[in-house]
Amino acid sequence: MIRFLSRRFIRDCDNVSDPAVRRAYGILCGCVGIGLNLLLFLGKLAAGLLSGSIAVTADAFNNLSDAGSSVVTLLGFKLAAQAPDQGHPFGHGRMEYVSGLVVSMVIAVMGVELGKTSVEKIFRPEPVGFTLLTGAILAISICVKLYMAAYNRAVGRRISSPAMAATALDSLSDCLATAAVLLGGLAGRLWQIQIDGWCGAAVAAFILWSGFRAAKETVDPLLGQPPSPEFVKQVQELVLRRPEITGVHDLLVHDYGPGRRFISLHAEVPADGDILELHDVVDAAERELSKTMGCLATIHMDPVVSDGGRTAEMRDRVLSIAQLIDPGITIHDFRTVPGPTHTKVIFDAVIPYQCGLPDNEIVSRIKAGVKTLDPDWSAVVHVEKSFV
Repeated sequence: MIRFLSRRFIRDCDNVSDPAVRRAYGILCGCVGIGLNLLLFLGKLAAGLLSGSIAVTADAFNNLSDAGSSVVTLLGFKLAAQAPDQGHPFGHGRMEYVSGLVVSMVIAVMGVELGKTSVEKIFRPEPVGFTLLTGAILAISICVKLYMAAYNRAVGRRISSPAMAATALDSLSDCLATAAVLLGGLAGRLWQIQIDGWCGAAVAAFILWSGFRAAKETVDPLLGQPPSPEFVKQVQELVLRRPEITGVHDLLVHDYGPGRRFISLHAEVPADGDILELHDVVDAAERELSKTMGCLATIHMDPVVSDGGRTAEMRDRVLSIAQLIDPGITIHDFRTVPGPTHTKVIFDAVIPYQCGLPDNEIVSRIKAGVKTLDPDWSAVVHVEKSFV
């Protein structure tokens, strides 16, 4: 159905790199989600009231919260599509994340309230009139939610939307929650085991877990999370395909919302090359990054001295010393400054966050290790942390 609707209502629906097309997909899926969740809510609410099942009623309000989530997500897509202005020069793309955070808070509140009601039912159980109609409604709900999970996951991958991916996971958890309610109702009807309150508590737990997971999916990009390894690899491959660029480091990716990324990096180029030609190469790399990755790119040139491989050999020896301290350490901007009494060995060391040693101790060990390579070498180490 989503594929049919997208081809009918979204112009140029295959051009997902276009922000307008991306927004249209978000709005379409949001509208479909609102409609289906409202239908599920009404059906389950009627079944819950007729049967007196708190678990079925809880599951109904779970679908109502999902409809509300779709409303907020839809508004988030529309607000995120606003053009940059004087007060927000990087655009409003993060509104998609903010809307997801609001949704997660609503889901959490709903889970707490339904949990309280379910606990009361555990301590004061009542017979539940579970009918075949109730069972049929719950079974249909599971099928509908599986379909929603499938189309949300497909669209999320197509437009690279974490919000849509989170919605797909939420639909899968709804399937499990509804299955628990169905099993509880069948247990009461077939074996007279009153576990309706426990099933309601399980549904409330699923709702709370969905709220926590949705919050994490939106808080992480708001706080600033690293880009995916695949994204980093693609950036490096695009830049390094030019033979004049010999290395890449200090890659930074700023995310101001889906489709609004800013990239900056340092590109190593021969120090004895023609500065104007190298500048043209770097400009071309920036343009290709912007066109291919859908972002704004800025590249800083780092000149690298070529001395027949002697500096590269020294660099490899120093790197081996650093990686004895932690295998995740990398170095860059390696250069030497010869003097009358000693040679300065200057470089930046990138220390992984999981390294348990303090930076000053790592620097001291690296300096001591460099001295073991050659007593006339004096290391000048600048510590950095990786942003990818």
